Parts: sequence; structure tokens; C-alpha cells
Amino acid sequence: MKFKLILLFVGIVFLVQSLGQAQSPHPNIIIILADDLGYGDIQPYGSRFKTPHLDQLAKEGMRFTNFYAQPVCSPSRAALMTGCYPQRVGIPWVVGPEGPDWTKDKSFVGLHPNELTLPEILKAKNYATACIGKWHLGHHAQHLPTRHGFDYYFGLPYSNDMWPTNSPDFPDLPLLEGEKVIETNPDQTQLTKRYTEKAVEFIGQNKSKPFFLYVAHSMPHVPIYASVAFKGKSGKGLYADVVQEIDWSVGELIKAVKQNAIDKNTFVIFTSDNGPWLVYGNHAGSAGGLREGKATTFEGGVRVPMIARWPGQILPGTTCDQVAALLDLLPTFAEMTDAAPPTLPIDGKSILPLLLGKEKEAGREVQYYFLDNELQAVRKGKWKLHLPHDYAHVVEPGNDGQRGQMKTLQIELSLFDMVTDPGEAQNVASSHPEVVEELKRFAENFREEMNRAKRQPGKS
Repeated sequence: MKFKLILLFVGIVFLVQSLGQAQSPHPNIIIILADDLGYGDIQPYGSRFKTPHLDQLAKEGMRFTNFYAQPVCSPSRAALMTGCYPQRVGIPWVVGPEGPDWTKDKSFVGLHPNELTLPEILKAKNYATACIGKWHLGHHAQHLPTRHGFDYYFGLPYSNDMWPTNSPDFPDLPLLEGEKVIETNPDQTQLTKRYTEKAVEFIGQNKSKPFFLYVAHSMPHVPIYASVAFKGKSGKGLYADVVQEIDWSVGELIKAVKQNAIDKNTFVIFTSDNGPWLVYGNHAGSAGGLREGKATTFEGGVRVPMIARWPGQILPGTTCDQVAALLDLLPTFAEMTDAAPPTLPIDGKSILPLLLGKEKEAGREVQYYFLDNELQAVRKGKWKLHLPHDYAHVVEPGNDGQRGQMKTLQIELSLFDMVTDPGEAQNVASSHPEVVEELKRFAENFREEMNRAKRQPGKS
């Protein structure tokens, strides 16, 4: 009888624990952000590289085909953290330490403390939060992740090329844990592995409560490095090795989620901060047939892979062709967790109905494309209008980490059909003057609104 009572008690405890997990109102959230990964760099988007874990992620989740980042690093991270176009929050271009001439007016800039960030929104719902990897929204103490809602931080405060090896004008590259520098000029062959280990550790430590884990890889931004376990493994060059190690990392995070029995209550997104840095040739990725790459507002610079997985909620093996963007993730997670969104204006729109398959046409009505503070293009539905602007075009790609040659070109007022011509090759402006005028009005009105409503960045 006593033995039966013990078994009954153990069974009740197990049932209560299981129900507690199943009935948890808030899902765990994992965002994995690659750096400079092109639209054509992973298997689910047609890459020749084998990325089995990302391929499996797409088979178990939803693949977006019209998902947008910003043209360069810091602006994309500002959009992700605030739900705003980066021009609205004062981060229109790359920030970093004082070094070469272009950094002189950007080395003291970071995200303003008044901006309510994604982790701060989730912390109000009792989430544990961690940022692991590249931050790039200000490296002074008042701008670090721990001052913007993250309980834990481990990583580089800016890009991995901002170090003395690349330019003697840069200071030593710091690796931080919390707000403390634990190493300088770390062994970059170990970065992906170390980020992954810290992320897996965080998952295990927080499996019994809701958590937000943001893993921002430093790779495949140049200079690229792979660990001994992956160098040469792909047989297709160092860039492919680096991508395959990131793919391995994704697999390790999914494995950790499953081993900690929180798979069904964990939402995972994989994406990139911008397109490939084409000037670096064989150390850069592929835009997958899209035009141009990083630091342009052509599709190759801003359209990025995005895969979302949430067992039991997102239908496996599905594709979404609606327009969505990094700046939509904050309002999406606010709706998902019933968290209060920022009181200051934001530009993002929740894509939760798209993810759950409840609405087939719930994407962004209009997408604006900025480079620095210049509004260069606007998209509505299938139509994308480029306003006249200059852009940098690669004329001779580099090799083995060396930068190639570029020249400045100009594009005239140009209209492209994103359904039939995603490569932006055929200007059809003369055939659709009414569409051109409509999109010009959208651009003019938004430019005026943005100029009125710009907020200031934080400054040291």
C-alpha cells in the first residue's frame, strides 16, 4: 500500500510539472541572427552549401521569401531591438570604436536609453533575457546590452573587423561577459563555438521559466574563421565552412531545446542582418540571383533568409511570400506574449497572423528602403520604386579576405515588378506611370513624417 502511495505521489508530481509546462502562457523565444549571410547562402534558399539543420528547420517551420533587414549591421540591430526604422531612433549607419576617419562622429553613439527594447518588453512579462554574440548598438557602458534589458551578455560589442589586424587605427577588440572585458583580440576561430556553448548553457539554466535568447553570430562577416572541426569540411572553401559551422550551431540550440523538454513551447527564428558583402569575393556569400549586395537598397542588400519554427503553432513545411521585416518582430512578440508595446511611435507590424496561418495577406503594406538617412526606394505589393540615387557597385571582387574594387553608379527613377523580376533588371516605370506617382507620394509623405519624428541616439 505504501509503495502504491509513493507511485501515486510521483505520478501526480510528474503530471503537475507536465501541465505546468504545457499551460505556460508565454513561449520561449530564440532569435538567431547571422552577419552578412546572403539570401542564397543556405540550403532552403537554393544554396549549393549543405546546411542540414537549417534545412530541417525549414521543413519543420515557415520559410519567408520577402523578409527584409537593413543594408548594414547597426541599423538592422536597431530595427530588431526597437521595432523602428533605424533612422527614427538615430542609428542610420554603422557605429563602433574610434578608428579610421569614417568612425570619428560615430564612436560615441549608441541606442538611446529612452527606447523601449524587445528584451525590456519581455522582461516586463518575467522573461529571462540573454544576448550572446555581436551587439553593435554602442560599446560604451551606458549603451551595452545589459543597459537595454538583457540579464546576461557574452560577445563582441561591435563587428569582428574593427580590430588592429584590419586597421592599426582601431583599438584591441574586446570580448565581454556582462560589462567586463574578459579577453582582447580573441581567437576568432572559436567564436561560433563559444557563442553556441554559452547559448546552450543559458537554455539549460532557464528551462523552467520563459526566456528570450538572442544569438547574434559574428560570422560570416569578414574576417571569416572556422574552427578546426569545420575548416575544410565543406570542400567548397572557407566561406562554406563558416556557414556550415553556423548551421551546426543552429542544430545544437534545437537539440538543447529538445533535451530540456521545452521544444513545443519554444519559438525559433533564424535570419540575417543584411545581404552579402560582395566586394570580398570568395569570402562573401551569394545574393541568390538578387541584385547587388550589402550597403545597397537593391534586393541583394536587404532581402534575407528568414525561417520560423514553433511546433504545434506554425504549420511545418510552409512558405510565406508576404512582405515582412526585422522591425516587425518586436510587435509580433509583444502580441504573442500580451506584453505592452512601446508608447513612442514604432514602424513595425505584428506578423503573428502570418506565422499562425490565420491570415494569408497580413504582411507589410508598404516597405521603405533607406541607406543612411536617404530614402532610396519604396515597395507596395509587387511594385518597388527606386528613387534616383547613387550606389556602390563591385567591379572586381577581392580574394581570400582582401577587399576588391568598387565604383559609384547611379540609378534613375525605376519601377520593378518583384513577382516577375526580383532581380530588378527590367525598369517598367514608363509602362506604369500611375504606380510610379502613387509610390512617389508614399515616399514623399514618409520622408516628411520621418524628418518630423526623428529621435536622438544615446551619446557617451
